[in-house]
Amino acid sequence: MPTSWPPVDADHVLVSSATMAAIEQELFASGLPVEALMEKAALAVSRRLLERPGRDDLLVLVGPGHNGGDGLVVAREWHLAGGRVRIWCPFERRRPLTEAHLRHARWLGIPLLEVPPDPADPALWVDALFGIGQQRPAGPVIETLLRDREQRRPGALLAIDVPTGLDADSGELLGSVAATAATTYSIGLIKRGLVQDAALRWVGRLERICLGLPPALLAQPPADQLLGLAAADQASAPWPVADPAAGKYGRGRLLVLAGSCRYRGAAHLALAGATASGCGSLRAAPPQELAPHLWQIHPHVVLEPGLGATPAGGLALGGLPEGWLDRLDAVLVGPGLGGLGNTGDPFPAALEAQEQERWKELADFEGLLVLDADGLNRLAAMGIDWLQRRRGPTWMTPHGEEFRRLFPDLAPLPRPEAAAAAARRVGVCVLLKGARSVVAAPDGRRWQLLTACPEAARAGLGDVLAGYAAGRGAMAVAATEGGETQATDADGAWLAAAALDHALAGFAGRERHGAGGATPLAVAEALADVGRHRADPQPR
Repeated sequence: MPTSWPPVDADHVLVSSATMAAIEQELFASGLPVEALMEKAALAVSRRLLERPGRDDLLVLVGPGHNGGDGLVVAREWHLAGGRVRIWCPFERRRPLTEAHLRHARWLGIPLLEVPPDPADPALWVDALFGIGQQRPAGPVIETLLRDREQRRPGALLAIDVPTGLDADSGELLGSVAATAATTYSIGLIKRGLVQDAALRWVGRLERICLGLPPALLAQPPADQLLGLAAADQASAPWPVADPAAGKYGRGRLLVLAGSCRYRGAAHLALAGATASGCGSLRAAPPQELAPHLWQIHPHVVLEPGLGATPAGGLALGGLPEGWLDRLDAVLVGPGLGGLGNTGDPFPAALEAQEQERWKELADFEGLLVLDADGLNRLAAMGIDWLQRRRGPTWMTPHGEEFRRLFPDLAPLPRPEAAAAAARRVGVCVLLKGARSVVAAPDGRRWQLLTACPEAARAGLGDVLAGYAAGRGAMAVAATEGGETQATDADGAWLAAAALDHALAGFAGRERHGAGGATPLAVAEALADVGRHRADPQPR
């Protein structure tokens, strides 16, 4: 286990607007002139624009602050390179440095529009209106212009630092609309809001503009650290290393509790994900209806006696035999488990007592417990305080609604903050699923995916992820000396690495099978390739 994965550097640190402003202030306090930092940032953006194919005419939308100054430097450089450029600045008052750049632009002869531009203007627009300083809506004139621009000329706008109308921390709209950027150039470090689910439709392609910041400025306390994960980080991700002489039981022992009368495919998909992890020993306690057939699909899985159904058609955990947790490194509870009782119907007392007894045994289990889907829903009905009684490490993998049921007071927070607060509160690792999933550990460390395949947002992918993460966690526990569960065995980095593998496997499924090819089984197939390459990167 590396001390930090990925490294805490400019390629991975995701910052709040306050942190970015503090970094800039420290630079200024050190003696770096404000003008020098603006030139450095804006010249880097200018080089990106000049490297683009073709030589579009530019229209630069200039704001009153230093983001507007960045835009004016871009306009200046485009003009000096022989390109056609115009400026629109709808603000009478501007910061002194921005005013100086505007005065120079006028001296150069760059045209300044007196009225708002036509939304159908054929030029490429550069949004330099507000940047990270936005705290309120841009106003009806600008919002209407940005909305009409996307309707009339979609894809013909670039944003410097943050698209106008977006909160740089949460990614939420400040008003009714934001600039829809084909590309957003994030200055220095990536702002957290730009990678949140709510921001993706406005940000477009995200590119970081390197400022060569001193590494000492990037150090943040663990409680505030958020690290982005991209495809390049997969190769260095932590991976369980078993003793070369270990047999199957030394390479992870996992029990999967998944599937029900209503969701019969969930057990198959969770086991496909667990198999792809490379876990050495897999067991499953499926619904009675599946038990006679599941071995034909997964002949390597040891099947416990099939379980009966609850009144709601869910899997009745009360039927698990005595000693069901013996000799296990991890247990997965949840995919397709179904509910306990129908709404308004009393749940039979005997079944409820048996269910409660199984959960009491899970609380005493010292291995890794992974809770997903209906496992989380049953936990919500039982009470989140149950987690405080857990003797072993726990991972939970909720989507937004499941998270809301478990933590209704935390759900309104930005997703990285919500996941971190939940992890601290109950002492578990939380994978909050979404277009850009977040992983949080109880000690405050956080990771967020920077990429994922949109076509992989479909039913069944979560079951594969849960099985893969549980299998990977079982391998980590087994790889620990003597089978003891230490702090690093259930480290959030393992869960974050599993989430990254799953996200990238969606792209692999699409590449192999074309549009619509990121199916759950195709993703499981791609995940198996990850395990094979990691296990022996240089086959002999």
